[in-house]
Amino acid sequence: MLEIASNVKCFNGQQIQYKHKSDFLGCEMQFSVFLPPQSEHEAVPVLYWLSGLTCNDQNFVTKAGAQQYASDLGIAIVCPDTSPRGDGVPDDPEAAYDFGLGAGFYVNATQKPWNQHYRMYDYIVHELPSLLKEVDGLDTGRASISGHSMGGHGALSIGLKNPDKYRSVSAFSPIVAPTHCPWGQKALGNYIGADKTAWADYDSCELVAKASEQRPTLVDQGTSDNFLEEQLKTELLVQACEKANYPMTIRMQEGYDHSYFFIATFIQSHLEFHSQHLS
Repeated sequence: MLEIASNVKCFNGQQIQYKHKSDFLGCEMQFSVFLPPQSEHEAVPVLYWLSGLTCNDQNFVTKAGAQQYASDLGIAIVCPDTSPRGDGVPDDPEAAYDFGLGAGFYVNATQKPWNQHYRMYDYIVHELPSLLKEVDGLDTGRASISGHSMGGHGALSIGLKNPDKYRSVSAFSPIVAPTHCPWGQKALGNYIGADKTAWADYDSCELVAKASEQRPTLVDQGTSDNFLEEQLKTELLVQACEKANYPMTIRMQEGYDHSYFFIATFIQSHLEFHSQHLS
């Protein structure tokens, strides 16, 4: 059962925040939905947006400036939180920003104590679409997925593993090879365990290599991103796509960094890209 926490008019549509009890995560959760004005008269397609480390469901809503373009294109945007939260949900023992609360990495944890709550993969792929059936004006059968940084990793890996559920995929500054970077190694080591062969199931470069179906995919990466070399490793995705003959558009944007200024600059391009495949 969804509860409306807030609802404001925005570009002739509605920006709504919902609260609910998650059966998959075992805690109270919240997510945000932008409903374009077209949803008052017909069911509109859905773009899922997955945010990055330290974020919640509100960062993209308040910083990206996406609602104006989504309103023009008739696309709903669904922004989930980035991790389970609440009393009893474990966090990084050292309260680091790159693991635990705000850092669910969109995986299903198998290791204690994380496996009781940290099932963000199932939450995004299965529970959230089911919950959206309670929201009038959505056609969840027409869906695409996008995200930034950790959320870019989530969008790519989830899209690659579920080509039947998403018509197109895009990402800003994604962590493309979590098995080969400190952020990913910490998260996967704790959530999934020491067996590194199991990590490959959430590594976009590994998933590209064995993809049985291809979906239109767009990636934007800033050349001045201070995480590019150590954490994001875009060149590994370029190599994986070339080797697998996967037709992914990967654009290196000169001078842009990792911030929401970068996202705001190119979000119209991404929404127009998804609109082509959601119509």
